[in-house]
Amino acid sequence: MSKKIRVAIVGLGFGAEFIPIYQKHKDAEMAAICQRNAEKMNAVGDAFGIKKRYTDFEELLKDPDIDAVHINTPIQEHAWQSIKALKAGKHVACTVPMATSVEECRQIVEAVKESGKTYMMMETVVYSREFLFVKEMAEKGELGKIQFLRASHQQEMAGWPGYWEGLPPMHYATHCVGPVLALAKSDAEYVSCFGSGRIDDNLISKYGSPFAIESCHIKIKDSDLSAEVTRSLFNTARQYRESFDVYGSKKSFEWTLIEHEPSVIHTGEVPSRVTVPDYAHLLPEEIQAFTTGGVYDADSNQHLSFIQGSGHGGSHPHLVNEFLSALRDNREPYPNAKQSANITCVGILAHESAMQGGKLIPLPEFTLSNQVK
Repeated sequence: MSKKIRVAIVGLGFGAEFIPIYQKHKDAEMAAICQRNAEKMNAVGDAFGIKKRYTDFEELLKDPDIDAVHINTPIQEHAWQSIKALKAGKHVACTVPMATSVEECRQIVEAVKESGKTYMMMETVVYSREFLFVKEMAEKGELGKIQFLRASHQQEMAGWPGYWEGLPPMHYATHCVGPVLALAKSDAEYVSCFGSGRIDDNLISKYGSPFAIESCHIKIKDSDLSAEVTRSLFNTARQYRESFDVYGSKKSFEWTLIEHEPSVIHTGEVPSRVTVPDYAHLLPEEIQAFTTGGVYDADSNQHLSFIQGSGHGGSHPHLVNEFLSALRDNREPYPNAKQSANITCVGILAHESAMQGGKLIPLPEFTLSNQVK
């Protein structure tokens, strides 16, 4: 693809964070925005000088001047919007999770195959500075043989929009599943998960999920590796944490227990604290600044992702660059549709396993792919 890729952003809460990144990227044209609330849409459009605006997603899809959509809507909207966009001939970048059911994931994979268009789930952790740091260590051989991977995502969701209330913890597990599969450079083959504790009764009724914490073991396909991921959303006292640990034969990396403190590298049995560097140098110069700052100058206007989680580890411009460069170079992004389905279905099936007392559940064949990053 030689011309600039004309991108429309759908959903302008978190989605607004990406507007100036697309505007500055040499391969993109920030062509349109879409938001049901016209007042909010116009405020964002005026702030960023975007002329083409839609309040109707399906009207946006009829626009022949849009090449790709970047979806940042509530999680229950992701699947149908992705499918409609692919069938309308648009490339799709979509915030996590890919979908809320295994069947929806299958339909997206099928829509990619039938349309010939590109799909990428915009999983932040696999482009965070912490991930890029450990990935570099692994590729240099510093870790030795990776022996085990662990990840957790713990967050208190009280006060968030109503659809979050009582959500099974593993239904939003991509931030901890993504990094362990990406570092293993493989797919999940099967899962077993246990639930623990109990959330408030008024939270249970919406999804029928009683667990405060869900902890899942993942068998990595074609590997001697397994991984463990833990997720909590309600009634669990813990500072916000998206984290992963990697245990190697030579060195191991453990994420800091407390946000903004150094992580730890163990060399044999000797620990040392490490400040993880930024990886802006991997990006085109014009978007490097976005690894350490959001779209607004005043701290009081920063999106929650920059207040809580350091802007998803500086991942936002890396995500945009991966999506655009994959389209430009006519290659698969990471994660592509099958990989996104594998990551997402781990969480969905893990919850099913927890509800059945830890039953082993295989990942569907359509999620298995030999293509890794």
